[in-house]
Amino acid sequence: MSLPLIFIVAVAKNGVIGGDNKLLWRLSGDLKRFKALTMGKPMIMGRKTFESIGKPLPGRQTIVVTRDTSWRHEGVHVAHDLAGACVLAQEVGQSMGASEITVVGGAEIYRQLLPQADRIEWTEVHLTPEGDALFPPLDPKDWRESAREAHLRHPEAGDEADYDFVSYQRITNGR
Repeated sequence: MSLPLIFIVAVAKNGVIGGDNKLLWRLSGDLKRFKALTMGKPMIMGRKTFESIGKPLPGRQTIVVTRDTSWRHEGVHVAHDLAGACVLAQEVGQSMGASEITVVGGAEIYRQLLPQADRIEWTEVHLTPEGDALFPPLDPKDWRESAREAHLRHPEAGDEADYDFVSYQRITNGR
């Protein structure tokens, strides 16, 4: 049985997820949620997303997708296309006893894998920043909101905005 594919993403009100290969806001609660949602699971990400993080995150298996056949990084699995990344994530996930595979960016990885996603764990950031990375729009025929939890910004924690944690479930079966 294959493990479900879960997107983890923070999206501003205008669809922006990043700019200049960086996050455009700081939300301590979102970082904690990211850790909780990815811990003990394989994470698929693009090379630029990995380089923005800078290292493999502890307690997770990182699968980096890159067209560069010479790219290597210690402690990271490398795939040269998304199909290979998904096969590798299934193998790694099952070997580590994971319940699901997480996809953590960037924009092009999200766009290409969206038809295969089973669930999206979305942090809706109440900002409208300028940015060059956008999350693809969700078709309401394919997705339904299954949970929402509002959070007010906590300046003492370094939060830069209010935000909501939103879960979306796929409602179509025709993948």
